[in-house]
Amino acid sequence: MGTSGPGDTVTDEELAALIGYQFAGGTYRIGHWENWLLTDCTGFEQLPDALVHPIALFHVPILGSGTSITELFALVGARGPGSVSLLGYDWEYPQLVHEDVAYRGEGSIVDATRFTDTDGKIADTITFRFELFDPDDGLVARVTNRWRLNRWVHSGDGR
Repeated sequence: MGTSGPGDTVTDEELAALIGYQFAGGTYRIGHWENWLLTDCTGFEQLPDALVHPIALFHVPILGSGTSITELFALVGARGPGSVSLLGYDWEYPQLVHEDVAYRGEGSIVDATRFTDTDGKIADTITFRFELFDPDDGLVARVTNRWRLNRWVHSGDGR
């Protein structure tokens, strides 16, 4: 993305153009080993019947949509350390998530809003929505996450 000068921020037009952006989409299969490691890291017992621990919803819908956190931040013009803050995740899962199922992922940017904080600094709130579908196209999970991008943070390249 371009910048608009001293504030090193994306333009209003570039920000507005992000709304409706669709990620490539794809599939993701959560293997037993991955589920085991994720569950173990939480300190909980493994779930029965090959159920996936909900913590997988931090990354599986993003990867299943054909992108990564790194690519998300590049797309929206994140500028380096301190430039991004997580505002929240909303997780909906109308179906249980299981190991070894090829889930189809879709994702998009559903909102991009610019504001000026109480110190007069420009920041943007970007909202992403990712969905996982089972092999019969039933909605399995929807993840909506919101990130604040602090546009005054420099990338460390001396600008």
